[in-house]
Amino acid sequence: MFNLSKKNLFGSVFLISFIALVTAYFIEYILGYQPCNLCLYERIPYFLGILIVLINYKYNKLEKYLVLLLAIIFLIATILSLYHLGIEQGFVQESLLCDLEKGANMLDKEEILKQLQQKNISCKDVTFQIFGLSLTSYNIIISILLTITLTRFYFGYAKSR
Repeated sequence: MFNLSKKNLFGSVFLISFIALVTAYFIEYILGYQPCNLCLYERIPYFLGILIVLINYKYNKLEKYLVLLLAIIFLIATILSLYHLGIEQGFVQESLLCDLEKGANMLDKEEILKQLQQKNISCKDVTFQIFGLSLTSYNIIISILLTITLTRFYFGYAKSR
């Protein structure tokens, strides 16, 4: 496979995370497609990725552990995205993660009326596709590739010193 330097690894994670977030916000705010709750949760690993890369530039003595942390974060992102894809494809039923806003204020009738007036997006509804794939599918691909790359880098870290 290719040899990736430490600087290029962290730069790639930063760039991929930044592009993923900019794309998500562009689709939401410019194109007008509303995300479901799981789509919003799937953005968190990219925010964490950017934060960890920035921390690494300040405290590069923790580099090996930050690579491991990034690998774990993107592994969790892969699992979350696979779960979301299972909901989209009908293999898994929607859970409370998809319906947190509705379930949180069930006792307040004003809140129930507000919720009914809002347009809530179901996690099983694919509102935006690129080349026939949902954004969740792309998120799975990106997360798997990052997890594999970061894991390989972590286990080969001693050789790269």
